[in-house]
Amino acid sequence: MHADIVDLRSFYASPLGRLAERSITMALSAIWAGVPNERLVGLGYTLPWLERFGADAERVLAFMPATQGAVVWPASGPAATALVFDEELPLVDSSIDRMLLVHSLEHAENPRETLNEIWRVLSPAGRVVIVVPHRRGVWARFEHTPFGTGRPYSRSQLAELLREANFTAAAWSDALHFPPSQSRFMMRFHSVLERGGRRMWPIFSGAIAVQAQKRLYQGIPAVQRASRRVFVPVLTPQGAAGLRRSAGAPARAGAPQP
Repeated sequence: MHADIVDLRSFYASPLGRLAERSITMALSAIWAGVPNERLVGLGYTLPWLERFGADAERVLAFMPATQGAVVWPASGPAATALVFDEELPLVDSSIDRMLLVHSLEHAENPRETLNEIWRVLSPAGRVVIVVPHRRGVWARFEHTPFGTGRPYSRSQLAELLREANFTAAAWSDALHFPPSQSRFMMRFHSVLERGGRRMWPIFSGAIAVQAQKRLYQGIPAVQRASRRVFVPVLTPQGAAGLRRSAGAPARAGAPQP
């Protein structure tokens, strides 16, 4: 289950969230090789970074998982957001140059299928940039931030997952070296802790970022995968509680039977 869009927006609007956004931006800047006129897609909650790194892109789209919810973006101009299933992206093969995942892979029902789908839509020279909570970090142990939910990864686990999906990790970076404390006193020293953490304890970072290249020399079996999504038509909408009551209650005498 993905984090809720309301909770994500609320966190990144808070003082701690703004510091986290800044730290992740620094990590992404270290591995992001600028490519003009690229087609860029964000999956998950990527709005703060699409605005920064998508300035030179030909086209930028923000895909948000259906279980997360979506907001209208950008604030002005045509909307560029869409609700999607991360295993069935509404894109043709080899149509995207780069995809950014933040608050996405750690919540995926099947991470390998999600990466296989990303491999399908990326161009032959396409890249995927992923930010996930770090298994060894402090942030993964506290649930008052989005990095405390979902499945955290170590570098070796993420590298193995990328390898299985035919990606080659090209560059790594770290973020969130300061503790996820909401204390104003602690947040005053976040820059000192961030700089010190990058130098002295990078293995305990709160998040890891990786840029991986699409690999072409190892083929993927061309098997048509049936959708696992089942849509049930409902003629008379009613709440979940009402459905449970109607399913469990015996039929009344004289009531018409279906």
